[in-house]
Amino acid sequence: MKVLIVEDDSDAAAYLARGLTEAGHASDSAGDGALGLEMALDNDYDVLIVDRMLPELDGLSMIESLRKKDRQVPILVLSALSQVDDRVKGLRAGGDDYLTKPYAFTELLARVEALARRKQTAEFEAVYRVGDLELDRLSHTVNRAGKPVVLQPREFRLLEYLMRHAGQVVTRTMLLENVWDYHFDPQTNVIDVHISRLRGKIDKAFERPLLHTVRGAGYVIRADAE
Repeated sequence: MKVLIVEDDSDAAAYLARGLTEAGHASDSAGDGALGLEMALDNDYDVLIVDRMLPELDGLSMIESLRKKDRQVPILVLSALSQVDDRVKGLRAGGDDYLTKPYAFTELLARVEALARRKQTAEFEAVYRVGDLELDRLSHTVNRAGKPVVLQPREFRLLEYLMRHAGQVVTRTMLLENVWDYHFDPQTNVIDVHISRLRGKIDKAFERPLLHTVRGAGYVIRADAE
């Protein structure tokens, strides 16, 4: 599980990061709401832990901005404000859970893991479709316009990840971490090679390409030609 901690108190953020690491989870940290929003938009996190009172952009405004961009990552709101109205505001802004300070880390961890399980359940789709391209996760098959497309295992994982994020720009870092399980850049052209092979198999024989390069940003798979 990968968690983004958005907390301006460096000691509190370090405490959360250390606890998550000891529990076997990875985490990134942002010290203000603006940076937290940028990181949440640029990366694929399983859960966000967001403090309500943040500099630059407060926690609830950050969450509202994410939801307006249709990012459905589960969010746990942390706050010293414990009144019912405060909790309601946090949930209505788009938070999925609300935990008041001070808190026990064991409870926070249990809530974060529950949110991650809920995300995994909600995200599971047996079949992904983009235009006339179809990927079946259960039968491990791909076809376009009814014609079978034979992919190698890594190519299948790459296409599955792209189709799960259809319409969104997927960065090289996201691909390295989620398709190759690299948490560093190996400084090779492995992504370019696999993208080229994948494009040859799903686009070359068809009039309308689905897999596009976004220069300086990454790749996107979509049915439209924009």
